[in-house]
Amino acid sequence: MNRDLAPFPHLGELGSSSAYLLLVAGIGLILPFIVDPYRTRDRSILFAIAFILAARYAWWRGAETLAPLEFSASAFFSYALYGLELATLIGSLSAFVILARHKQRSIEADEHAAWWGDKEPKVAVMIATYNEDREILERTIIGAKSLRHRNKEIIVLDDNRRDWLRDYCETQNVRYMRRPDNKGSKAGNINHALDRLAEDPVPPDFCAVLDADFVPHRGFISRSLALFHDPTVGLVQTPQHFFNADPIQHNLGLSASYPDEQRFFFDHMQCSRDAWGTAICCGTSSISRWDALRELGGFPTESVTEDFMLTIALQTIGWKTVYLNEPLTEGLAPEGIAEYITQRARWCLGLMQIARSSVGPFSKANLRIRDRWSVIDSVFFWATSFPFRLAAVVFPLLYWFFNITVVDAQLADVLIYFGPYYVWVTMVMNLLSRGLMIPVMHDVSQLIGSIPITRAAYTGLFRPKGHKFSVTAKGGDRSKVVVQWRLMAPFAICLVLSVVGLCLGIFDDNFAYNDAGDGKWVIVFWTVYNMAVLTVTCFTCIELPRAESHIADKPERVSFTANGRSDALWLSSLTLDTARLRGNLYPLQTRGILHLPDVGDLEAYVIATTTDGARLKLEPTPEQREALFVRFYAEGDAPGIVSTRTSAVIADIARRISFGLPG
Repeated sequence: MNRDLAPFPHLGELGSSSAYLLLVAGIGLILPFIVDPYRTRDRSILFAIAFILAARYAWWRGAETLAPLEFSASAFFSYALYGLELATLIGSLSAFVILARHKQRSIEADEHAAWWGDKEPKVAVMIATYNEDREILERTIIGAKSLRHRNKEIIVLDDNRRDWLRDYCETQNVRYMRRPDNKGSKAGNINHALDRLAEDPVPPDFCAVLDADFVPHRGFISRSLALFHDPTVGLVQTPQHFFNADPIQHNLGLSASYPDEQRFFFDHMQCSRDAWGTAICCGTSSISRWDALRELGGFPTESVTEDFMLTIALQTIGWKTVYLNEPLTEGLAPEGIAEYITQRARWCLGLMQIARSSVGPFSKANLRIRDRWSVIDSVFFWATSFPFRLAAVVFPLLYWFFNITVVDAQLADVLIYFGPYYVWVTMVMNLLSRGLMIPVMHDVSQLIGSIPITRAAYTGLFRPKGHKFSVTAKGGDRSKVVVQWRLMAPFAICLVLSVVGLCLGIFDDNFAYNDAGDGKWVIVFWTVYNMAVLTVTCFTCIELPRAESHIADKPERVSFTANGRSDALWLSSLTLDTARLRGNLYPLQTRGILHLPDVGDLEAYVIATTTDGARLKLEPTPEQREALFVRFYAEGDAPGIVSTRTSAVIADIARRISFGLPG
């Protein structure tokens, strides 16, 4: 950087660059007071500035930081990283354009509630299942039966032909379907059901799809149907919320301070996509118009992500997909880190299959430009973000062990060119997403699955056909600590190499290469940051035990009758089998009746005493057990948290890394 051109020349190069960076950060700090995060004009201005800073950074990287163009390892890796970084940057800029708009449809749903008048539309609620346990299916079926919409039929689509499930459905008075084979996986299962429904004397008007582990809230159908007042709407998608912590939250002890990894997509990206008319069907928690599905011929089977492909296919025949951002269902997030990664790799593979399908962005299908762009944007996300995250971890090691400088830059230049872009984008994204973009944590969420996702991305692009549908395992024994050594190994190796390389570079002149000059500080900072990311990633691979727990946001007042006396107590936790009460002490084995609103009078007895109360063992009747399912999963607002508490995240991670368990 030319000192004469520095914005604050009297401070010197490094001081001037730092002051410039602080200026950008200061402007970012006042944004919440002058910006309406839901107004398109304000969002457009914020991302226009991000565009300018991104272009400025990209130009500087290409003009001043690359190795000389020659036949050498330094040139190869330097240009490879720059090319990957540019591709990632293009994907980010595409996302900025999408996020410049935002749409919420709750007011529209209010205005058109019950637009159908006295005659309720008939809705088929289809629960697709393959290998889920009885308890998982039980709560979904009971939740579906509790839906307020009266004119509905619950249908369980069993793709594993289980007699016990058929018998259970009979006791619950819900319809059961099975087919002779598993052709087409989940899409084929749903299409088989659609064909059977077409044979009914009165077919449904709408079809709701629920995964086996997703429980609908009682207003799911009525709220979603309100948006079908528009006769051109073929599908309404609602967000997915989770009543358990995902593996990243759970294994790092962040379930009370950091939202699940999908919150950004469902709470923010989908609303922006809807504003552009490109909201994505995500399978479960959606409702489709019967006529639209029959006109299309059912769910597409060219991709293992039949839901996203359904969105594109419906558009080719003139039907719209819209998004209602309300917590109307809640489900079970993958409980193990391996299952979590398998699920995301499947999503990636399916998207690449769509890109190469008959409705891909370069096909002759009847698609709008925005629909083609929607697929291209997703391809850039999956095909660049995860490989770049891997490269960002590996490439600094080339300097420490092979004297290969992939970014030849001075620290002052990095601060003045990369710093403003990074700080601005981070602050803007956190403003618009309620703090979801925390450095390190955002990198961990991408790095943890980067290897299989990168493999899935390029396998899907170059060999889109012949891949089996990988079912995400749910349930099972989660009572022990399990270290996923195979998953952790590459991150642990990179962490060790980063520490060794940094130490050797500091203490051994043979490794303290000076070719990078003052730019060595850039590589030092880069390495230290990677060490933080890799450390947290390794701890994410250590799976902690899980136990069912339902704890209200605030303690609830209940009564417990025992020994002829009724006491008003505080209920602090509740599961299907236990309850914890505060406010009175009882001897062990004391029997009594716990009075729970909307559940009834449950027989219970004391199994443990605490300093301020007791823990009860519950003995619910079958009807009370069903009422508990409704209470836990079909009532109330969104489970979990939807915004970040940064100080709590830092404290929780520090506790976890210091070998403490989540508090």
